[in-house]
Amino acid sequence: MAFLVSVPCIIFEDHHLLVVNKPAGMNTHAASPFAAEGIYDWLRHREPRWAQLAIIHRLDKETSGVLVFSRTERANGPLTEEFARHTVRKKYLLLTDRAVQRKELVVESAVVRVGERYCARPLHTGSERAETRFRVAGSEAGRTLLEAQPITGKTHQIRVHASANGFPILGDTLYGGTPAGRVHLHAQELTLNHPLTGKEMTFTAPVDFSADARLGLRPALIDPRETDAFRLVHGAADGWPGWYVDRLGDFLLSQSEQPLTDKQREALTVWLKGFSLRGAYHKTLARQSRKTDLAQVSPQKVFGDAAPREWIVRENGLRFALSFNEGYSVGLFLDQRDNRRRFLTGHIAADFALFKPETRNPKPEILNAFAYTCGFSACAAKAGARATSLDLSRKYLEWGRRNFALNGVDPGAHDFIFGDVFDWLRRLAKKKRAFDVIVLDPPTFSQSKERGAFQAEKDYGKLVTSALPVLKRAGVLFASTNAAKLLPEKFLDQVAAAVGSARRKIVQQHFAPQPPDFPITRAEPAYLKTVWLRIE
Repeated sequence: MAFLVSVPCIIFEDHHLLVVNKPAGMNTHAASPFAAEGIYDWLRHREPRWAQLAIIHRLDKETSGVLVFSRTERANGPLTEEFARHTVRKKYLLLTDRAVQRKELVVESAVVRVGERYCARPLHTGSERAETRFRVAGSEAGRTLLEAQPITGKTHQIRVHASANGFPILGDTLYGGTPAGRVHLHAQELTLNHPLTGKEMTFTAPVDFSADARLGLRPALIDPRETDAFRLVHGAADGWPGWYVDRLGDFLLSQSEQPLTDKQREALTVWLKGFSLRGAYHKTLARQSRKTDLAQVSPQKVFGDAAPREWIVRENGLRFALSFNEGYSVGLFLDQRDNRRRFLTGHIAADFALFKPETRNPKPEILNAFAYTCGFSACAAKAGARATSLDLSRKYLEWGRRNFALNGVDPGAHDFIFGDVFDWLRRLAKKKRAFDVIVLDPPTFSQSKERGAFQAEKDYGKLVTSALPVLKRAGVLFASTNAAKLLPEKFLDQVAAAVGSARRKIVQQHFAPQPPDFPITRAEPAYLKTVWLRIE
């Protein structure tokens, strides 16, 4: 069973082309192996039909607008040639708060790299020409809107030429622009010839520079008809250091270590109205949550209606029950949304299916350790698997049963086991149980009477070692941790060492960082690390 969730930013798709309206704040491709996914990586690993996606041109991280990908090898060559010959016509819009002296301007120069920047230099023998044509499109309140047509395609070309001629782009501080919420540069229009038919095609994407760009990322990637639970503000990455805001269906949940400021209260009011939501809650983050009582860690109402004891949110078309009355967590970890979707679609990444067609069982067996409210299990069960959910809390397992029922899945056809994960892994191995997929998503720290303390930073390898005896040959292990101090390389080393010690072999691997609504920046580093492994 396949659940193909729509992607709002897609402008056009056929067998050979995929055209998107890239949001500001997302790279074209990942900057490094463990960095945030670029839109290319995110799309390529999302659907099997996009597995051969290829980059033809790029937009800077803070530039939004039309971006064209090739879907087939047959299209790669003709598209690449069109861009190389500069026959593709591109039109950008930019906003500046500086005086623009001429209505129209043609800029020609060489563009050379100097440190982290590029600079315009006079053309000379042997230099490559960079040409941009500017035209004033309008002005209002001390700001001027310009249309820019890059005839060539050098890195940062429009930004460099605008700055060199006295009108740096608003928000482009690298090139002398006034600080703002984003770089006000948008690829509005692109015209090319179809790589197979030769037909001229024009793709356009509107822009509203007055909108809050920090909030524009989510609606570009998340279809609200199918998902209404996601992170709206992710700390410093969205310009609010130390403050995190989630949309949870009809309610907002604000979290920080400090009481809300007047500015934050004002923002919550605006978002409540903008999303037509019922209420907003705030939770004060405690550094020692295990030593804090339930009332202290539960969110408190700030504005609007009181939330019912339990209400329903949508995620990838499924329904999950949430509550503000059950302690530190509300019932669903939003940063695992894309990984839960992989269970729904049966597709992990490009050329990496959850189940190999030649070995797929009619009813695959999934073991979800540390199941919490059984989100992974519910997705796997909805897609046709038989799920075994294991957790140290009867309350959360009952919550999981309700999630099954909410999605039309009979919880009686699946197993819910209360107990210590390490103990039950030993029992299942002794009973010769074997699973097609095992999910390991433990808390950073936990403690049980039988085993004592578990700390992900030092004990993750032991957990993998305990799980491997019940993983089938060619089975898939999903390993995850949100231990912020555990570096991705160290995490993967622990997992790989445990697999090697068991004399088993990793034959496929896909590392998945936290999803795009949890942006990764220098000011807001990554904390979530997840890896999918097929193990022989």
